[in-house]
Amino acid sequence: MTLDISILALTLALVASPLGAANRDKLATAFAEVANLFDAYVEKQHMRGAAMGIIVDGKLVWTRTTGLQSLDGAPVSLDTRFRIASMTKSFTAASILQLRDEKKLSLDDPVAKYIPELAKLTPLTSDAPVLTIRHLLTHSEGFPEDNPWGDRQLGRANEQMSAWMKAGIPFSTTTGTAYEYSNYGFSILGQIVARVSGIPYDVYVTKKILEPLGMTSSTFHVASVPAEKKAIGYRWQDDQWIDEPILPHGAFGAMGGLWTTIPDLSKWVAFLMSAYPPRDGADNVPLKRSSAREMQELARFNRSFTRRTSVDAPLQLSASGYGYGLGVSTDCRFKHIVSHGGGLPGYGSLMTWLPQHGVGLVFMSNRTYGSAGTLFFDTLDALKKTDAMPARTPTPAPALLAMQREASSLLTQWNDAAAAKVVADNFFLDKTAARWKKETTDLAEKHGKCTMGAIDPENALRGRWRLTCERGWIDVFMTLAPTPHPTIQALTASSVLPPNASLSAALATALKPANTDAFVADFDHAKLKRQLAALEMGWGQCAQTDPLRGDGALHVAMKLACEKGAAVADVELDESSKKIKSVEILPSADQPCVP
Repeated sequence: MTLDISILALTLALVASPLGAANRDKLATAFAEVANLFDAYVEKQHMRGAAMGIIVDGKLVWTRTTGLQSLDGAPVSLDTRFRIASMTKSFTAASILQLRDEKKLSLDDPVAKYIPELAKLTPLTSDAPVLTIRHLLTHSEGFPEDNPWGDRQLGRANEQMSAWMKAGIPFSTTTGTAYEYSNYGFSILGQIVARVSGIPYDVYVTKKILEPLGMTSSTFHVASVPAEKKAIGYRWQDDQWIDEPILPHGAFGAMGGLWTTIPDLSKWVAFLMSAYPPRDGADNVPLKRSSAREMQELARFNRSFTRRTSVDAPLQLSASGYGYGLGVSTDCRFKHIVSHGGGLPGYGSLMTWLPQHGVGLVFMSNRTYGSAGTLFFDTLDALKKTDAMPARTPTPAPALLAMQREASSLLTQWNDAAAAKVVADNFFLDKTAARWKKETTDLAEKHGKCTMGAIDPENALRGRWRLTCERGWIDVFMTLAPTPHPTIQALTASSVLPPNASLSAALATALKPANTDAFVADFDHAKLKRQLAALEMGWGQCAQTDPLRGDGALHVAMKLACEKGAAVADVELDESSKKIKSVEILPSADQPCVP
């Protein structure tokens, strides 16, 4: 077996590249469905007015508005100002990180260093750690969950809050042991921002975050909102709209006081998404990329759960927690979801984005606690179905590309001396050079001449690629060692020969076993029947794609693309009779959750 070096596919696009025009156009085919979802949701939830936007590659590409700013006012427009409530917490967290980056505070500083009113706070247990800024950022300070109490404190005076803190705050859990949402905690963070910076919290956020991002329609003060552009808040009660008095900005404003628009909020979401992927080059303004990513990474785990949207729908797994001022989760569809909702008397909002895909959603309404959780869930499903949101790929280190070439050469024509120069010290302890030589010789006999494909990096120093050969292919996976000059610590090569006509016929029979004579005498037909029934019920209709493993004659593991996920049919024939000896129907290893 030889390796064709002349046509190696070694060039990878930079991962910071956007989805591209073709994918953006494809994604846009879902917008009509999203509009229908939005309209139906707003009507069902009795929202007086609402607005929504989709951000792709940092740009607001789709918007929709409905309803009225007030019962007797103008229609909701993109210039309508809504109060976004707890989504303000992300601006508070960013302010704290700015001050940290300027070395004006540390996240592990005791809160009492800046808020002496809390110096005599009595912990729940004597072994509780000192309350720190990090505890407040992650809702792990141990204060009791305070919705809806906290919502009504928005306009409290600083003097009132200071007196409350001095009088003490009760704990519901020991500091640092659990997630429990605290508006009070983020209001204290706002006090820290003001005291460390020397300027009021609202002025700090305006000057340091809103203005640098061009969020000129955003404010903490209702008096600054033009009357003709202000969304009046309502509660839906007893089949009628009831006015909700607008709460003034005050000491609790850091937990939920900001007013903004869909275009302005989209700038904030686009800015936070722009922190991904990590890369070289000029840093972001107004917050370092590393700090913006820090906000969006899991810092305090909350819970995991499974659910079905209906009894006949696939089982969905979700695990979630909190970063800094932002919720962080993962589910069966997306590895990294960043989100935060907002709810106040008269207002409800939500922002969600996918850092790995560069796609975000924003929503605002003027109905009390009128969020959009199920709307966003269905919207992301609609966008995902377009197959136009490929995950951004990590950038391979030069060493990974170099070792890819070396490993491919060794797999196609083994050389002890060449191998000794590029493998780590564990490599031949795990498998001897003699065994590697035998296995690569076998590969050469099976496959003939091979060409190396582009690497699919899992990270900078680990990845997989395919050697496409005269007969079948070889799937390769490699990990480099943590040494100054990274060498190969682990290498696997999976030989795949497509099934011949007899094996293909056996595979078809295994998936629809009408002919029992095709199986060996002691085959477990009952087990196969159970597995095929479970496949049909859980995965839906399936179609064969490419073999994952196989020798071409007696064994094949065929990937099945099904309506509700991916599965694998693993079929093995008896060598002498060529009848089916075993069949296993398995969930695909790359399927995060099974139906």
